[in-house]
Amino acid sequence: MKKLLIIEDDMDMSQLLKRFLTKNGYDVDLAINGTKGIAAFNANPADLVLCDYRLGDMDGVEVLKKVKDVEPGVPFIIMTGYSDIRTAVNVMKMGAFDYLAKPLLPDETLQLIKRALNSQQPLANIVDDRSSSSSSDSDPDVQAAVSSARTYASKNNYVFGKSSQSKELIRQIELVAPTNYSVIIYGESGAGKEVIAQTIHKKSKRAKQPFIAMDCGAMSKELAGSELFGHEKGSFTGALGTKIGHFELANGGTIFLDEIANLPYDVQSSLLRVVQERKVKRIGGTKEIPIDVRIIVASNENLSDAYKKGKFREDLYHRFNEFHLTVAPLRERKDDIMMYANFFLNIANQELEKNVETYSPEVEDLFVKYPWYGNLREMKNVIRRAVLLTEGTMVEAKSLPFEISNFTRTTMGIVDDKTDHNNPYATDDAKDEKPDLKSAALGAEYDLIIKVLKDVNFNKSKAAQILNIDRKTLYNKMKAYNMEEKLSE
Repeated sequence: MKKLLIIEDDMDMSQLLKRFLTKNGYDVDLAINGTKGIAAFNANPADLVLCDYRLGDMDGVEVLKKVKDVEPGVPFIIMTGYSDIRTAVNVMKMGAFDYLAKPLLPDETLQLIKRALNSQQPLANIVDDRSSSSSSDSDPDVQAAVSSARTYASKNNYVFGKSSQSKELIRQIELVAPTNYSVIIYGESGAGKEVIAQTIHKKSKRAKQPFIAMDCGAMSKELAGSELFGHEKGSFTGALGTKIGHFELANGGTIFLDEIANLPYDVQSSLLRVVQERKVKRIGGTKEIPIDVRIIVASNENLSDAYKKGKFREDLYHRFNEFHLTVAPLRERKDDIMMYANFFLNIANQELEKNVETYSPEVEDLFVKYPWYGNLREMKNVIRRAVLLTEGTMVEAKSLPFEISNFTRTTMGIVDDKTDHNNPYATDDAKDEKPDLKSAALGAEYDLIIKVLKDVNFNKSKAAQILNIDRKTLYNKMKAYNMEEKLSE
């Protein structure tokens, strides 16, 4: 039975979630804050962690770092409101498996937990009990682990668009792939940088050799060094066995280092030596191991700016900068949006065993206008959730997260014929009067609060959660707008 740890300070919600997951065959532990959650995980590590982003004593990022220090491979799912989408994306960049948007949907929650538990686990520590003078290369267990790690399966989770930016990206990939150049891939989180690195690898002469990916975000110096270069048994506290690093595992093929700008500065120095000499030495070891590896790195910030700020080594930057690609954010590739939307619709249909055929014109219009802060990753999650909620064959706006379905009105203060006519800040079309900026913002806020209250059947706790405000603030706003009286009419 898989063990889950839920870290959530809303006791009602955590108890409901525990009962639901227990009925579905999981062993569930609860913690009411980050400190107790970390202590529970240290005492008895879970197979998966579900953690709310907003906790009383710390946020989900702090919990993630502590959990990953203990067990780097544990799937970590963040729970957050859709108004915190940018936060969720940042937490995923730091190593979270995925996020769940509140209010949680039972089927979506189960699907994501199953996917996370069935996902490929990180490379396990390889134990070699023989003396350090023995070569581990002939150890059958080590050979088996390396062979398993080198088995690479295409994920089929990316398509290239038809926009001018996408066509230029394809041209550059075709140009650089056959070479041995080191490549920097720039782009926002969720834009598909790892799959582009995989594409370069598959189009190179190294295609039959391993492709090994590593996320450098939010790793401690000790953990990053161990993951990159490996370590020998007993080299530091907790090193119970010999571990083969990512560079050794990638030998002959390609190593992909995501979010390279977040790599600790001390580790950058060790990495520079490996890049220059093409040799790696495990932590605590004395043997230098020759490697033949192509290096592809990715960053959502300009590494040239990073080294000028003293955050990244200039010499390492120049070693990597033999060729660079830039992946434009999805909002700048409007011609690609519906192509990707249809691609993810097919994936969601297969995953959920449904037959949703298309999107309503309103949904298509919203998709094109929405800025997609999380790019393709956000779009995939939004569409999976929408397909789950769709009862017919067409995705309607009501199946989208509120932040998207009301994007134009809530961000621009637009009032249409669906607006509550009790809105004291609504415009009078007959007079063709335009509100000032303050009135537009107040009108949008009024409409948003009314809509959310109606959607949750006037459950104020749920409404406050969706609106990402506390209940006291919601009550004060309702009082200011005289909503209680208007809603009772």
